[in-house]
Amino acid sequence: HPRDPYKRVDVCDSSRHVQVIVAGETVADTRRPRLLFETGLPTRYYIPKVDARLDLLVPSQKRTRCPYKGQAGYYSVAVGETLVEDIVWTYPYPEAAVAAIQNMLCFFNEKVEAIYIDGELEVKPETPWT
Repeated sequence: HPRDPYKRVDVCDSSRHVQVIVAGETVADTRRPRLLFETGLPTRYYIPKVDARLDLLVPSQKRTRCPYKGQAGYYSVAVGETLVEDIVWTYPYPEAAVAAIQNMLCFFNEKVEAIYIDGELEVKPETPWT
């Protein structure tokens, strides 16, 4: 889809404590996320790969393109016998305006079991992907 002149995307460094839970397992735990704010969407928490359980990530064939962020590649999360498909994405070559999220991991707030921000359970947002 084309760019909307009324839409904005911003990325900010943060020291908030972000924990992501999938199928009862902590799959990411960081105190150095980058927060991405995009008009009309919930805050997205981009996590350094070193702060995620890469051993639980399974590369996916899924790709999407966003005019503001670039082409995303996806991962599924495998915990024991549970496979949760396409709930993590990354931008290997993001658009210049969001270069700060390059190669970081973002988990679908709507699809993970839970996201905790500074120890508080984040309310799952209602989005087109819910």
